[in-house]
Amino acid sequence: MKSGRYIGVMSGTSLDGVDVVLAAIDDKMVAQQASLSWPMPLPLKEAILNVCQGQPLTLSQLGRLDSQLGKLFADAVRALMEQERLQPQDIVAIGCHGQTVWHEPGGDVPHTMQIGDNNQIVALTGVTVVGDFRRRDMALGGQGAPLVPAFHQALLAHPTERRMVLNIGGIANLSLLFPGAPVRGYDTGPGNMLMDAWIWRKLGKPFDKDAVWASGGSVILPLLQSMLSDPYFAAPAPKSTGREYFNYGWLERHLARFPALDPRDVETTLVELTAVTIAEQALLCGGCERLLVCGGGSRNPLLMARLSALLPGTEVTTTDEAGISGDDMEALAFAWLAWRTIAGLPGNLPSVTGASQPSVLGAIFPANPRQNRS
Repeated sequence: MKSGRYIGVMSGTSLDGVDVVLAAIDDKMVAQQASLSWPMPLPLKEAILNVCQGQPLTLSQLGRLDSQLGKLFADAVRALMEQERLQPQDIVAIGCHGQTVWHEPGGDVPHTMQIGDNNQIVALTGVTVVGDFRRRDMALGGQGAPLVPAFHQALLAHPTERRMVLNIGGIANLSLLFPGAPVRGYDTGPGNMLMDAWIWRKLGKPFDKDAVWASGGSVILPLLQSMLSDPYFAAPAPKSTGREYFNYGWLERHLARFPALDPRDVETTLVELTAVTIAEQALLCGGCERLLVCGGGSRNPLLMARLSALLPGTEVTTTDEAGISGDDMEALAFAWLAWRTIAGLPGNLPSVTGASQPSVLGAIFPANPRQNRS
């Protein structure tokens, strides 16, 4: 078992920056030691958004994005290493999720694409990288997502309490941690993605800080009902989704049926959409005693209040209160998944993804021997 220090790198569907986490990991514990948030340049963010929403691009443009992201991830890792005064030999490996630009697990040829050249990260940091985590699970018939429930089980499962872990990033996903039952998990639908897209278009702000804007609006019930009619919400698990499905174009198609809406009321309705779709899925699974929330949505007081109201009898709290930073959860999970891969251990849960078997995940991009590093 290759215990030691690992770095996790995560750039999620919210595209609000690159999260980097340092952790000491072995077969008994995961101890976070440091973290850093690295900004994503606006032109790069806009280029990724265009790809995710299906805008045509050349292979040259895709290759440039792949390389640019790899260098950005490397810059973020190096900044963390400098902050903590670490040398390459101090780190066993970097677990890098990459940036998902397309995820299509259904159809006759299921596929997923994460970009961010891992070779760039190795070359610029001198540290072994583990990446491309999702495609092995898909090759075994799985969704390739979500992968974080396995980590939630390792750190947050309770022997007697029915728990769910809810990550609200751009997409929201649930992990069901019920005593005596296989772990299940899936994407419930949009998390912050549509809220952020709407306020960006209307006010030029990346997100609605403290839900100040949405808190002053009202839910537009016909719009909410229209969005809730999307077949994804009624589809059975396993299921996963992303920005290629729930994007601004999806929102525009629903808005077109309701002209002259108050923009603030639309934002409030998008908060309600996220809350209702999460709560419905939680209740369909029999509910839980404790809902542990992480991700950017855990900082949205209106969304947290609506979840509490829609889930009576459930204690809705954050993973921070359980000792794990909600902001760093996913990056920490990919550091842990890198450890699993280096140790030759499975990283997926077939009960979550629908894969035919557990499997070691990812590809290893080895660093050069230590003595040859500059």
